[in-house]
Formats: sequence, structure tokens, C-alpha cells
Amino acid sequence: MKSSKVLVALIVIMCSFTTGISQVTLPEIIRDSMVIQRNAKITIWGWASPSERITATFNGKQRKATANNQGDWRVEFPKMKAGGPYTLKISGKNEIILEDILIGDVWLCSGQSNMVHQMDIHDVTYAEDITNANYPEIRHFKVPQKTDLWGPSKHLNGGSWEVAISNEVRPFSAVAYFFARKLYKKYGIPIGLINASVGGTPIEAWINEEGYQDFEDKLKIIKENKDTAFVNSHSRNKFSNNQQSQKPKDKGLIGETPWYDISFKPKNWRRINIPGYWEDQGARDLNGVVWYRKEINLPQSMNSKEATVFLGRIVDADELYINGEKVGNTTYQYPQRRYDVPSNILKSGKNTFVIRVTNNYGKGGFVPDKPYYVFTDKDTVDLKGYWQYKVGEVYPPVDFSSFSKNDNKPQERTINPQNEPTALYNGMVAPYIQLPIKGVLWYQGESNAGRPEEYLDLMHALINGWRGAYKNPELPFIYAQLPNFGDVTYSPTESNWARLREAQLKAWDDANIAMTVNIDLGEWNDIHPDNKKDVGERMALAAQNIVYGEDLVYSGPIYESSQVKDDKIVISFSHIGGGLITNDGETLDSFEIAGEDKNFVWAKAKIEGDKVIVWSDKVTNPKYVRYAWADNPYNPNLYNKEGLPASPFRTE
Repeated sequence: MKSSKVLVALIVIMCSFTTGISQVTLPEIIRDSMVIQRNAKITIWGWASPSERITATFNGKQRKATANNQGDWRVEFPKMKAGGPYTLKISGKNEIILEDILIGDVWLCSGQSNMVHQMDIHDVTYAEDITNANYPEIRHFKVPQKTDLWGPSKHLNGGSWEVAISNEVRPFSAVAYFFARKLYKKYGIPIGLINASVGGTPIEAWINEEGYQDFEDKLKIIKENKDTAFVNSHSRNKFSNNQQSQKPKDKGLIGETPWYDISFKPKNWRRINIPGYWEDQGARDLNGVVWYRKEINLPQSMNSKEATVFLGRIVDADELYINGEKVGNTTYQYPQRRYDVPSNILKSGKNTFVIRVTNNYGKGGFVPDKPYYVFTDKDTVDLKGYWQYKVGEVYPPVDFSSFSKNDNKPQERTINPQNEPTALYNGMVAPYIQLPIKGVLWYQGESNAGRPEEYLDLMHALINGWRGAYKNPELPFIYAQLPNFGDVTYSPTESNWARLREAQLKAWDDANIAMTVNIDLGEWNDIHPDNKKDVGERMALAAQNIVYGEDLVYSGPIYESSQVKDDKIVISFSHIGGGLITNDGETLDSFEIAGEDKNFVWAKAKIEGDKVIVWSDKVTNPKYVRYAWADNPYNPNLYNKEGLPASPFRTE
């Protein structure tokens, strides 16, 4: 049990001794389960009373330090090989003992929601992986979310290490876990995963100030954000509160009987189908609140049983009521809806299910091709089909013209701290910079897909900035290229997601950087696809080559150059491995070709040796080729024989 007199920051072995605390009789013993980077100096630092003498003992060696006038102290131990467990003892006015410390490889895992997504969220797909997890030397630390607009923070904000054993693996980042598992099975070296990631965040928030030295506009914002008065006057809460006060009230909540109540008698409700969007079912251009209602017949065997409801995905927010009781809610569109139902709610026969859906922009409703049912340990009842609906509130149309005014007046900036330049780096990465790491895993880009033209420079700023902070110009970066997402397009089109993938591809420009191609791993209707295993294992494959020095094929074909020959364009690739193939045995697909006018048409393509020949009878003087150039390309089937897909690309 932790003493209230001592604060221990477990992640980096920081130990803070509270000023004025007398020597405690018994040491505080903590089973910490941390992993420290092998073959690197082991730095231990923390805080104590000014001039307090500190003694640290680790692996039979002892180091002493005296805290300075600010209470800071620091000691170093020599490099160690992989192994453990070891015990660390730190003594000052009190004593702390940290047990079960391993020496291995530590990876910093960062980005947005697809790096956040825990094994627990994907426990249907990975049920066996969770049950069979027995890797006590794979460990995970989720950095608590924290922003700092002032500058790099030195202090931690809580958190603890978790061990990859059965249900204890549920909080692990799924991508990071499968990455670590593949490496551990290969090398048997302890793996520590420090997960500093936040859903829905742009890359700008993760770049340190040093990385922005060539970005005058960002440096101006960073300077403004250090002014507390300025930040308070431009905060998102100020603007959102003003907007909220202008919204009308939901009729489903302000009447004598709320629409979810079991005694409510519905009148003039219309029929609608679940799943599906209401804009596709007769409710045009509707943003607001829509209530869904249905009587669900349940068998006697489900009476008074604990149950779970799967409601797929809902755009944007929802609240679920069963028999008048609220059993769950989600505030934004991306999470999978899985709600536990207590044993006192379900009954045999008719049960009233009511879902309140809030949509702010675009199509609202229930995403197709997702699970919609209620189940117990033995029974499952489908929730798809016709329901009744009624509109509780209509939001006024958003005037988007106000966002693009060109009247030479500066537009007022709204500040959401987690989106501001440097804010997440300062709060969630900077505190660990003294901790040596093996490399970085990065999975982000969805929040920047609307601004792909900036992403290449921002990726360089991120990589260079972090390498500078770690004082390691060769720090390995392995990142995931965005997978396919959104509606499939059957005609050549422009695509922001394709352009962002192109920026990610171009950022792969030195030997200590690797990008994994994931164009085959997405889902058209889910920005958080279930397949996290292949993403993590492809990252591990890249690490085996660029970090662990194995001579192996770790990427699919990557565009290298092109040459116009008569009425055809010949494409050359790197990373062809054992040779180019189509993964389905059919002819090549998803190639487009254009002349000088850049009016792209579908092209014919064939593999000749280690090259691809592209042409079209409609383009007699070809200049350009694109491959898999869409948010969700129809059938990108170019692979190498190792089973790895080619990256989308366009020729210059």
C-alpha cells in the first residue's frame, strides 16, 4: 500500500521525498513491474527536500546524491544487459523499494485513437489472444492524458505498469501489444511499452517547440498560448457554452413524461430501419436529436439476467434506455457501442428499448455492417429491423461561409488545449525524455486528413524534434500509413486520405525510419478497424530490420520511379521481395492514367518481371499514373510474394 507521505512516479523511477517528513521506520515496498532500456545508462532522478541526501542501490551498486536548492537530484548507474527482475532501493528521510524491474527494450508508442485502442475494445476479435496471454515480461504503461501550453512538463500525472497476463492485457494498446508479442517471441527480450496517445488529436499537438523552428505561424501560436489571459478568452468552453445556450430544448426531455419513460405513450412516430442513416430514410438534412423506440420480445431464459447490448456504431452520440432505465451512453461517433445491462432490467416478454441519438453534422444514425443485438450467456436476440422514430430537436443550420470569409479581418481562434501546438508533447512526452528508449511507434493522421498538404513538413518536425529532445539523431521511428476508410469510389477521384498517405510515404527518408502499409486493413464504415494485429505485427517486422538488423522483407512494393515508353508508363519499385504478384490471382486493379491534362481514367496494368506496365487506349500520350488513389480504393491488389501490399502512390 502506498504511503500518503511519499509520492512515487513509477514510470521513470522518479521518487519524490516530501519536504519535512521524518524518517519512516518501515520501507515502502512497491511491486512496480517497470522495464528499463538495456545497453543504456540508467538514470534515476526525482525530488526531495533541499540539501537532502539520497542513496540509491540497484543491482549491487550504490550511488549517492544531494538534492539542490530546488530539491532536484539525479544519479546514474552503468549500462546493463537484458534481464531481471531487479530491485531498486532509494533512501532519504524515508525509504522506497521498487521490485520486479526488468531490463529490456522500451518503445514509446504515440499518436491518436488507433494507438489508444485497447485490447478490451476489440475483445470479440481477440478473445483468444486475451485468454491465452501469458507474457509477464511484456509490460505497458498508459500515460494519463495531460496538456501543457506553457512548456515541457517535468512532473508525471499518475499511471501504473500493467503486465501481459490474461485479462491484465485488456488495457494494453492493441497495436502495441501485437508489436511487442511478435518481438518477444522472436528475441525473448523484455518489452516495455510507454503509451502516450490521445484520440482525435492532430500531429501538431505532439511536436515539441524545437521541432517548430521553421514554422513562424506555429511559433506565434505557441507564444500566444503561454499567455493565460489570452487562452482563457479564446477557450473552446467559452464558445461552446455560448452556442449551447442558443440551442432549443429536446422535446423528448422537456415534456411531462420523458420519451424514455416506461409510462410514455408514443403518438405519431414514423418507421425507420436499424442500421441505417436517417438521411437515407426520408429525413433530409437533419441535424439534431432523434429518438428510436421498439418493443423487443425476450425469452423467459433472459428474465432478470445480466446481458450485453451491441449497438454497432452510432453517429454521433447516443443514450440507451431499457424499460425506462439508462444503461449506457457514448458522447461521440467512433467507439463501438457495448453496454452492460444489470440483472434487474430485462424481463421475459416485451421490453421497451429507447435510443436517443444526437447528430451535429452530416448523416446521422446507425452505421451499417455492424453488430446490433442483445445477448446473455446463452441467448441472443437481434435488434436489427424496423423501429419507430421521432425528432426531439432540430439544430439550426451551420453557416459555413463564416469560416471562409475573406474580408481581410483576422478570424478569432478557438483554443482546445489538446489540439494546440506542443500541448500533448509538453504534458505527455516531455516528462519521459530522460528515459532511454529503443524507438518510437507512431499511428496518427486521421485528424490531419483534411489538411494533407501540411503533413510532410509536420512529420519531419515531429521526427527531428523528438530526436533532438532525446539527443539521438538516429532514434528509430516506425509509423503506420493510414488504412482504407470511407465509401468505396468506382471512378477516379481526388482524395485527401490518399494525399496524406503520400505525405507519410515521402516522410520515409532515412534508414532509421520505416512505414508500414495498411491499405488492406481498414473498414469502410469504421475509422477504428478491428484488425490491430496485422498493423502491430507489420511494425514489428519493420523493427526486426531497421532496429534489430535482420535481413528480411518488411514492406510491400514502394514506388521508386517511372518512365514513359511510347503509349505506356513503366513503373519501378523497391521492396519487391521475392517478386511482384496480385494477391487475388486476378489482373492488376486500382491503377489510373492521365495525359498532360491530368484527367485520370482507369488503366490497364500488368506485371513484367519487377516492373508494372500501365496504359489505356483512351490516353495516347500518357504522363501520369496513380495507384490506389482514394479514401477507400476498390481493389488494390499489388503485393510482393511475402504477402505485403504496395503503398498507394502517384508519379510526379
